[in-house]
Amino acid sequence: MADARRTRIARPKSFITRANSSALVHASDEYPMPSVGLGLTETSALLYEGGRNVDVVPPELYKKYDVKRGLRNADGSGVLVGLTTISNVHGYKKEDGAIVPDEGDLTYRGYHVADLVRAAQAEDRFGYEEVSYLLLTGTLPTSEQLSDFQARIGSRRQLPEGYLSIFPRATYSPSIMNVLQRATLLLYAFDEKPDDTAPVHEVDVALSMLGRWPRVASVAHQAFMAAQTGERLLVPPAQEDFTMAETVLDVLRGDQGFSHDEAMLLDVMLMLHAEHGGGNNSTFTCRTISSSGTDAYSAYAAALGSLKGPKHGGANAKAGQMVDDACEHIDDWTSDDQIADYLARVLSGDAFDHKGLIYGMGHAVYTKSDPRAQVVKGYARKLAQSRGERVAQKFELISRIERLAPEVMRRERGITKPISANIDLYTGFVYGMLGIPKDLFTPIFAIARMSGWAAHRMEELYGPARIIRPAYNSYMEHREYVPIDQRS
Repeated sequence: MADARRTRIARPKSFITRANSSALVHASDEYPMPSVGLGLTETSALLYEGGRNVDVVPPELYKKYDVKRGLRNADGSGVLVGLTTISNVHGYKKEDGAIVPDEGDLTYRGYHVADLVRAAQAEDRFGYEEVSYLLLTGTLPTSEQLSDFQARIGSRRQLPEGYLSIFPRATYSPSIMNVLQRATLLLYAFDEKPDDTAPVHEVDVALSMLGRWPRVASVAHQAFMAAQTGERLLVPPAQEDFTMAETVLDVLRGDQGFSHDEAMLLDVMLMLHAEHGGGNNSTFTCRTISSSGTDAYSAYAAALGSLKGPKHGGANAKAGQMVDDACEHIDDWTSDDQIADYLARVLSGDAFDHKGLIYGMGHAVYTKSDPRAQVVKGYARKLAQSRGERVAQKFELISRIERLAPEVMRRERGITKPISANIDLYTGFVYGMLGIPKDLFTPIFAIARMSGWAAHRMEELYGPARIIRPAYNSYMEHREYVPIDQRS
């Protein structure tokens, strides 16, 4: 039965309260800690302003030295820094040295991601684990191999003994991504051979992250909420037989359960976020860190730090917030004129976050279309129509934003290149329908991307061993040293 709700197996529940959860040595019992801000004085003015002003590089020097700012070529395409067999992100062609817009395509190990999603949905089965196996091994698993793979991930749902005596106290943070970073580095201490980079150990660490991150993120969210309300923190028992999508919903919903259709939609989102080439910021960060030969925990923590940024993984939350703001400030959600006027005000900095950006529109590679957005849109429409008239109307509003934004951007900014919706435009809406809190949008992105990061890390480790080391030219002229008593 497709709509049958899955609920957790009845098991003893364990509770951790603020009073008994701390095992940190000599840790202060007071929270929050003293402010980081130290105050600005006349003497300290240069300390705070100098770093911002002294390093302003004249723009003409970038052209003089042919600097690829942001590792981008003059035409906006990425600088080629490596080769990979893991995935391909296609959004344009190059003809006679010029970029020619093209329909977007995304492949994992040569397979179109849309085909992978379509196949799993047609057979009414979860596909994220299959995609993860494909990314890690380069081959599609047999039924037996997939079952073994899922069982190995499931066996890592439980956190190490003693981990929860330390972890909840350290999770009291408004940033779940920050907590995931700290939790990942803490797991290093529970590994008997944490610096081992042999293939078997690397795969085991990757499976450990896939198994544990959903629970870590959920506990972090619940710990923060418990701290706000004064309630005790419930750490739910792990369900080893659940898929990744089911696990995410289970740790969020608990005894409320979830429907099969909800889990299948989240599974689609996980599949589409699992991998996106070696050039995106977090994956390149993971590869750069890995090229130094460091441990897996450090590499994945660094990737998490990159994904946390609002210009990268944090964009999905921004797009969702923008849509919510549009709902509040547009009287008629079916009026193209009102929607276009709102988007123009967003671009001028008069609406939403005053940054002048329409989130969820445009992409560094995709031009005519983002294949992920096209897949998500179809499934989002189906679920929205089953959630009542208001939710369906909100979906149609997002569709109108997708249709109208390119013309508004051309009119207001003079942008002539093709602009299409990216997956972020619909991600927040989908997660909202699934009841996922906004502070978990980017962590779920990270949970999905873990398999892609692992594949790229291993490709970096076991490929030609050369540390990534780009160059910076210094244009600072030589200066004579001035004794301290002669300085002004």
